[in-house]
Amino acid sequence: MSAPQSHTLPKEERLCGKTTVSALISDGKWGATAHLRYCWAAGREGGRNRLMVAVPKKFFKRAVRRNLLKRRMREAYRLQKELLTGPGIDLMLSYSHPEAADFVTICSEVADILRKVEAQTAG
Repeated sequence: MSAPQSHTLPKEERLCGKTTVSALISDGKWGATAHLRYCWAAGREGGRNRLMVAVPKKFFKRAVRRNLLKRRMREAYRLQKELLTGPGIDLMLSYSHPEAADFVTICSEVADILRKVEAQTAG
């Protein structure tokens, strides 16, 4: 019997820092789903996969709504991060729809994004 998969999001798996974020934005590959835009880059050998989430003030003026959507995106990634098997992938998720989506919708879109990124890194 194998040990259960740990569904945590430790600090080492959070993408932060001005230089790493700007490098990801300038050198990364971009894509979009119905509610999310994403940018990803591979290449850090032996490192952990890292995530950054963003919700612009342009669509959601209230911080409460922005924080809700960021929580939903982080939770969707946290529950499905085992879909990314390649080490060292940096991923940025940005909410790009003017209306808030429910958790199930965000979860399915994050799963689609993770599958696309995994397929492109494996191929």
